Amino acid sequence: MNAESDGRDRDVAAATTDPATGGATDERELGSRAPQYIQARRTLHLSWQVGVFVVGLAVVVAGIIMLPLPGPGWVVIFGGMAIWATEFVWAQLVMRWTKRKLTEAAQKALDPKVRKRNIILTTVGLVIVAVLVGIYVWKFGIVMPWKIDE
Repeated sequence: MNAESDGRDRDVAAATTDPATGGATDERELGSRAPQYIQARRTLHLSWQVGVFVVGLAVVVAGIIMLPLPGPGWVVIFGGMAIWATEFVWAQLVMRWTKRKLTEAAQKALDPKVRKRNIILTTVGLVIVAVLVGIYVWKFGIVMPWKIDE
């Protein structure tokens, strides 16, 4: 993994074979996606990488802050990783791994046995919640938190 992405790793993965689909998947090449003008000048490319790293870090930190707070924390974290993946091979590999795992999970969730189990568990959970709400309303009644005088 070359953090500087100087072009030596461009031919590492142009296309790979996906056993799940049985064919070749079109994956982008590893390495920097900076314009050729920037890649041609070492100092400019290094400053470009620093800028990409700082922007990606700010986005990832914002996503981490959003995890316990209201906001799309994981989406923002993956957005920061995508920013890093425009320049750094390690982030590109992490994004590929994440995409592969999400695809596998989606395929597994579409399996008829798993879908049937999930539907049954969801139905049982909803029945339990409905019974508990019914017991609460029967015992305490419905009391609105505000008082409206007519």
